[in-house]
Amino acid sequence: MLIRSRRKQTNRRGVATVELAVCLPVLVLLVFGAIEASSFIFLKQSLNVAAYEGVREAVRVGSSNGNGQNRAENILNARSVNDFNVAFLNGDVSAIDRGEDVVIEVSAPTNSNSPLVGQFIPNRTLTARVVMVKE
Repeated sequence: MLIRSRRKQTNRRGVATVELAVCLPVLVLLVFGAIEASSFIFLKQSLNVAAYEGVREAVRVGSSNGNGQNRAENILNARSVNDFNVAFLNGDVSAIDRGEDVVIEVSAPTNSNSPLVGQFIPNRTLTARVVMVKE
């Protein structure tokens, strides 16, 4: 009886190796996919925060596009976002009357902001747009 159990253990040695060979690539893909997905979520959230803070700074009384753009750029630089673009879509904020909408758009490409495999994933540009009423 004891000999039989030893024989079964020696026959199963290769099975564990095959299971590892099949499951390991799947697990690695899941881990890297989760890291990339969380990186893209962080990038989108960073763009949203920068757009909100930039337009909030720009709509204040006596403020200008430069103040709002500097605020947005400081946030994006602090969060290590690369190759971003900040634009006020309706022109100079100081020329807009009180009560009118001010629109800011902040965008960044995904491939230069990817920590792992950005060069293997097709490039997409994530964009955040915020509209706020001028004070």
